[in-house]
Amino acid sequence: MPDQDKQKKNIAIIFGGCSSEYSVSLESSSAVIRNLNREKYNPVLVGITQEGEWFHFTGEVEKIAADTWCNETDCRPAMLSPNPKKKALLVFEGERVAEIAVDAALPVMHGKNGEDGTLQGLIELAQIPLIGCNTLASALCMDKDRAHKLVQMAGIRVPQAIVLEESVRKENVLPSAEEPLGQGALNQNDLAKENERAARDFARLIGFPIFVKPVKAGSSYGVTKVMDEEQLLPALRLAFSYDNQVILEENIDGFEVGCAVLGTRELIVGEVDEIELSGGFFDFTEKYTLKTSAIHVPARISKEKAAEVKAAAKKIYRALGCTGFARVDMFLMPCGEIVFNEVNTIPGFTEHSRYPGMMKAAGISFADIVERVIETALDV
Repeated sequence: MPDQDKQKKNIAIIFGGCSSEYSVSLESSSAVIRNLNREKYNPVLVGITQEGEWFHFTGEVEKIAADTWCNETDCRPAMLSPNPKKKALLVFEGERVAEIAVDAALPVMHGKNGEDGTLQGLIELAQIPLIGCNTLASALCMDKDRAHKLVQMAGIRVPQAIVLEESVRKENVLPSAEEPLGQGALNQNDLAKENERAARDFARLIGFPIFVKPVKAGSSYGVTKVMDEEQLLPALRLAFSYDNQVILEENIDGFEVGCAVLGTRELIVGEVDEIELSGGFFDFTEKYTLKTSAIHVPARISKEKAAEVKAAAKKIYRALGCTGFARVDMFLMPCGEIVFNEVNTIPGFTEHSRYPGMMKAAGISFADIVERVIETALDV
């Protein structure tokens, strides 16, 4: 290996994964890899299939975006060493196990099993510097209910909401000595009826429309804007197909604004963006095609209000323990009040995604973003 390569840091870029957002990860990771400063960093590419198999990928970046990366020519089975003394990717080549040193790891995976703290925990267990939010912050931000409660405690308004469980036991009921275990549990029919009743009561209390969402999912998968009671039960079924907890939220009048936040000790905030909708809500199709919606950067708000939105984003970022980078999404009501929506700890990272768009408007290029987030983990 040339001397100059020895000075470079090996950055594991992890993509794919067992998530409904697998395809989004392939697009984001491809853009990150293309914008990596090769004079300072060596990419160590780690692909995870939708079935959960890990591979060291050595092929062309274009194969990742095309989802042709997983093949016998370009891939070898691999895993991160759990031994903190190694800090390495173990690559299995027949009976031989090769070790590739890893100086830091950047997961570019969205949704479950990538953005929710599971992968972050594995990286932290191996004591490999993690680029981005840590295990706890990742798990909290993925959990819409707990994130809302913490942000509300920090003094920022959140939507009124209730959470329904797919599988619970009756509260304060313990089986007696004569009662078989499990008799205290609600059966599925009773639970479905109880959930439907609770959902109807909530909707009647705050009024339609309401949003029905999986508690832990991203890219608007499983989300429905429910306009009347007829749509309520199908919306619950859809959301429960993505998670065992479902959250029902009031509809917030106004429009969505976002802030790209970068850093750990000192925070950099990109320009505020604004989502303009022609109708409905910012679902998966709109997020990735913008068929009937538009994103305005900077947002069409006053400088004073933009400063207020940025301050709220920093407060939310700190309250949830975020580090490295994240996108904070909020609503801005006609009266000027800011309402928290959610935090994406691994936001979309294509050249056309919101996070790099907000940073670009603040004068920070895509390549600069990638370098700066790596530096936050390496503490350069």
